[in-house]
Amino acid sequence: MFSSEVKDLFQSKETPFYHYDLAVLDSTLNCVKSLADKFNFDIHYAVKANANERLLTIISNMGFGADCVSGNEVRRAIDIGFSADKILFAGVGKTDKELRFALENNIKAFNCESIQEIDVLNALAEESSQIAEIALRINPNVDAKTHKYITTGLDENKFGINQIDLPIIVEKLKGLKHIKLTGLHFHIGSQITDMNVFKGLCLRVNEIQNWFCDHGIEILHLNLGGGLGINYLKPDDEWLPDFETYFAIFNEFLDRKANQQVHFELGRSIVAQCGNLITRVLYIKNGVNTNFAIVDAGMTELMRPALYQSYHQIDNLTGEGEIREYDVVGPICESTDCFGKSVKLPETKRGDLIAIRSAGAYGEVMVSRYNLRDQNAPLYTE
Repeated sequence: MFSSEVKDLFQSKETPFYHYDLAVLDSTLNCVKSLADKFNFDIHYAVKANANERLLTIISNMGFGADCVSGNEVRRAIDIGFSADKILFAGVGKTDKELRFALENNIKAFNCESIQEIDVLNALAEESSQIAEIALRINPNVDAKTHKYITTGLDENKFGINQIDLPIIVEKLKGLKHIKLTGLHFHIGSQITDMNVFKGLCLRVNEIQNWFCDHGIEILHLNLGGGLGINYLKPDDEWLPDFETYFAIFNEFLDRKANQQVHFELGRSIVAQCGNLITRVLYIKNGVNTNFAIVDAGMTELMRPALYQSYHQIDNLTGEGEIREYDVVGPICESTDCFGKSVKLPETKRGDLIAIRSAGAYGEVMVSRYNLRDQNAPLYTE
């Protein structure tokens, strides 16, 4: 929760703004690093989860790599200080400009998602007399059992290469002189809370890797993606995700070859619980069946509830009195601009400070200027 000193800082700052608890981030990173070192796993932080420069600097200083899905994410990772040989470039629609920039900066590898992308990358690498190291992103057809909008590993998803195309790709690679296949990449979705899903992923990866071995192709690194979920329902009781079980499953069930690197691209699980969106109540509007608490943050500051109907715990940091129910809504001219319905809060009034919890991932990074909204700088506490 928030100390009185932190609440005083909130009172003195213009809302809405993102608050980052750097002590929570530090504890999370130390836990991840300790377990990754224990199992000899490599961590690449998924920049798309939160590209805040101060957070990225802290993550880079832990020695982690960066998983990027755009040219600008690659650029920011380099500018922050991530080592180029620890930067992976994924994404289903990389432009020629983005590919050239990544080649110029000698990043570790490109996670390729289609036959045509491999052809284009080969041609661009030939222009600069380079050899591009690639991993094939393969759809293992594993159901992540999560929201349909953040499921990415099924055959009907736009992401990755279907297994039926693997013989064609392997044959094509024989004639591409500026491509070197060194890895396989898998990512089946996000906010996964059923650990059995990861066991199923391991078993499918083992099968696919054996297919490559049978065809005489050595796989030097496996990228298992990320996807580990967090507890949005009880962020104070369970602010640290179950990294121990997560990594132990891969250690037990993944058929890891000798000297093979294993990468994970964690994002949400690292940064979600350290971030909160702080907003202020503008008006209380009493309806026929519903009371509305209208706050100064909107879907422009936190898109997830409007986009995914996602749940975030909402706390009134200054309210007192008996518990009542409110629909907590923002000022944006869209009916989907709602953070929560029938939210139980102490009696809420104009000027109360509201914290929307677990907003460190896919929060600030998705802020928009719709309705020409102002953007306030984040607040950091330690």
